[in-house]
Amino acid sequence: MSVRELRAEPVTGAVAHHGEGPCWSPSWGGLRWVDMLAGDVLSLGADGRVRRTHVADVVACVRPRTRGGAVLAVARGIALEEPDGAVRTVLELWQDPGVRMNEGGTGPDGCFWAGSMAYDQAEGAARLYRVRPDLTWETVLEGVTVSNGIAWSPDGSRAYYADTPTGRIDVLDPAAPAAPGGRRPFVTPRLTDGDPLPDGLTVDAEGAVWVALHGAGQVHRYRADGQLDTVVHVGARQTTACALGGDDLRTLYVTTSREGLAPGEDPAAGSLFAVRVGVPGLPVLPFPG
Repeated sequence: MSVRELRAEPVTGAVAHHGEGPCWSPSWGGLRWVDMLAGDVLSLGADGRVRRTHVADVVACVRPRTRGGAVLAVARGIALEEPDGAVRTVLELWQDPGVRMNEGGTGPDGCFWAGSMAYDQAEGAARLYRVRPDLTWETVLEGVTVSNGIAWSPDGSRAYYADTPTGRIDVLDPAAPAAPGGRRPFVTPRLTDGDPLPDGLTVDAEGAVWVALHGAGQVHRYRADGQLDTVVHVGARQTTACALGGDDLRTLYVTTSREGLAPGEDPAAGSLFAVRVGVPGLPVLPFPG
């Protein structure tokens, strides 16, 4: 099968130090993403301007709430943004300052799933958590290193997850992700140069998985059977995450990072990129809490 190749174009300048977690929601008027280590949520206006709102020391993920506002993964826990914009931290899941949140998303079960990583990327120091709408919570995976990319198949029977240093995307059983067989390999991306580092991901209406490959300047689309069918080239190496948005959910947005780069190196790093694709995404699931 031939692989389609696309090229994403910059939508903004290098507005983020460590751009991550794009999410399209009509409830907040379009696209939001985070400048993670600055603790800022960025919003893309209809006029192309970027609005920046500081919410915490670290913000790793932003998703809409059913009642308005947003749920956010912050440094060591969960915060809620109210419809009036006020933000309050409601859960601290651990106390170790050497570990921070890194990625998350709301599942068909109504829970907010969020995963962590150590600042020094210590092996096995991270976990994946599940926070219920009543704000009770549980650990669903232990011993991971860089928790990334949680998104669900259209029927909700699969969750796709990446522990980045493993170099692969896994499938989780959302009902029992830690059970034997509840986590299993889905696909290991291949590159002609360098090691694959799967980062943030999203799933489209056909059940295909789009994954940003950090360090490669690429996003790959894998069909539900694991076959690669599309490669998107991005003009910044440190691609971090992707989301499908726009009014028809056919625009693929890609965030990028400047973390660890020298001044002047990879000038477009930190920009938001976009490309039109043929298959729409899935509407984002709001958090009922």
